[in-house]
Amino acid sequence: MSKSKTERRLPVTEVQAKLRTLRTSARKLNLVAQSIRGLKVQRALNELEFSHKRIAKDVRKALYSAISNAENNHNLDIDSLVVAEAFVGKNLIMKRFSARARGRSSRIEKPFSEITIVVRELGEAA
Repeated sequence: MSKSKTERRLPVTEVQAKLRTLRTSARKLNLVAQSIRGLKVQRALNELEFSHKRIAKDVRKALYSAISNAENNHNLDIDSLVVAEAFVGKNLIMKRFSARARGRSSRIEKPFSEITIVVRELGEAA
């Protein structure tokens, strides 16, 4: 007796990739995610390539991973892929302290974030 296979959450024409521990705040990561939402995949890769944001390099890797998933796992045409969704979530926060004057200390929070990129294949009708 084995478990039955779980149903796929996404439709057949959609594929996702998730990057779990990015060392930046969700607010900064969301600026990069906004810049690629709704774009064709090649245009989104170009946006990330020439972005001045440090985290854009890691988002680019996640987008490449979503494209590879679409091509290898689901046999989708990579020329007709569009970034359907790119959303950001909070992850853990490392808590550190900094020594201050008169024997006090202050708290430093180093946040982590996660990004999920969903790419969709457009049909001939679109």
